[in-house]
Amino acid sequence: MTDKAGSKNPNWTRRQALVGGGALLVGSTLAAPAIARTKLPGVRRLAFFNLHTHEKIDVEYFADGQYISDGVHALDRFMRDVRNGKQHRMDRDLYDLLYDLHSKIRTNEPFHLISGYRSPDTNAWLRSIGRGVAKHSLHMRGLAADIRVPGRSTHQVWRAARGMKRGGVGLYTRSGFVHVDIGRVRYWGS
Repeated sequence: MTDKAGSKNPNWTRRQALVGGGALLVGSTLAAPAIARTKLPGVRRLAFFNLHTHEKIDVEYFADGQYISDGVHALDRFMRDVRNGKQHRMDRDLYDLLYDLHSKIRTNEPFHLISGYRSPDTNAWLRSIGRGVAKHSLHMRGLAADIRVPGRSTHQVWRAARGMKRGGVGLYTRSGFVHVDIGRVRYWGS
């Protein structure tokens, strides 16, 4: 490479290469879509045991910066309304929240799923029998899950989920589960 005057300068070349390479890196990072910057490459998997159906799943749903269609669809099927079999596309951010929560509580145990997707009919029925179900539950939109974690108390799971500050977290000590959702940040229970 040559400098502006046309003479060869090996120090200038090395400096230019470093500065130019840094500018290229910064420029490509700024030009990348926001989602590409927030979703780090790596493998994510989730494991569940359904307390109602006794089904199990352990599936990779994300790898190398993108969601794996078969894994996500398998999770969506697993999270179906067990009372009528209706499925709904669950929000991928919920899966990511659960993945991060599982890492935070440092366990190898699968989540025990009490409720994932809940159809409007099931939600209305649960409300009618006095189960303390919200009229506009985020379960009906694929944004919530009710879980237990073997080997961890509901208080431990609740505190870990609260500390993430990524949505609603409810503690149901009498029923022995924690509600997590990706709605607005709020907490209930104690």
